[in-house]
Amino acid sequence: MQSPKVTLFDVEVNALTMDGTIDLIDEAIRAKRQVVHNCINANKVVLMDKNVDLRKSLNEADIISADGQAVVWASRLLKKPLPERVPGIDLMENLMALANKQGYSVFLFGAKEVVVKNVADHYSRVFDRKLVAGYRNGYFSKEEENEIVEQINRSRASMLFVAIPSPQKEYFINHYRESLKDVMLLMGVGGSFDVISGKVKRAPRWMQDNGFEWLFRLIQEPRKMWKRYLIGNLEFLFLLIKNKFNVGS
Repeated sequence: MQSPKVTLFDVEVNALTMDGTIDLIDEAIRAKRQVVHNCINANKVVLMDKNVDLRKSLNEADIISADGQAVVWASRLLKKPLPERVPGIDLMENLMALANKQGYSVFLFGAKEVVVKNVADHYSRVFDRKLVAGYRNGYFSKEEENEIVEQINRSRASMLFVAIPSPQKEYFINHYRESLKDVMLLMGVGGSFDVISGKVKRAPRWMQDNGFEWLFRLIQEPRKMWKRYLIGNLEFLFLLIKNKFNVGS
């Protein structure tokens, strides 16, 4: 599995378009090679700067995409340009269509019970009702993890989408990928289930394209998101300056 990569913030990011990412995943699944996909955005850059284990889990993924526009802009400033943003939610939607076309089944893991059920119902309406092989909410204890892995394996799903917070989702995927060896794609999708279920609205296209999706989310959930976006964005800017000018290195 070869594709061009650039190193940003000590993470190797695949320099691929959306179509290129889908093609790479499709090629791997057809060849029965398991793929772990993860995304990087400004918030995750800040998290992994403080968390070596998260950075390690990210770097052990097979494909890493730039989910956030800020990362794409940063890549250009750092003279390591990425071709475009590959939003996790859009990639998931495209992979759902691919799964339906190729006859793969999927397992949805994460979010609240009502949310993940709504997502499963949505895809069962839009595509073949057999597309969703199973689902499970994202509230669990450490002791329940093996049971969840068994549930996923019993579903015989080809794709697993994990919508639990970082760094838990990266740890879970990285730790259990070998136990889920028959699942050909394991992908972290963050808050995508909330958007697909209708719980959270997505920003208009012009805001997405101009890097203001975070602002739209902040306006919707200020108490939940203010620290992540207001403080986190400043921390990301500091890390970008540090990388650009080798400050503190």
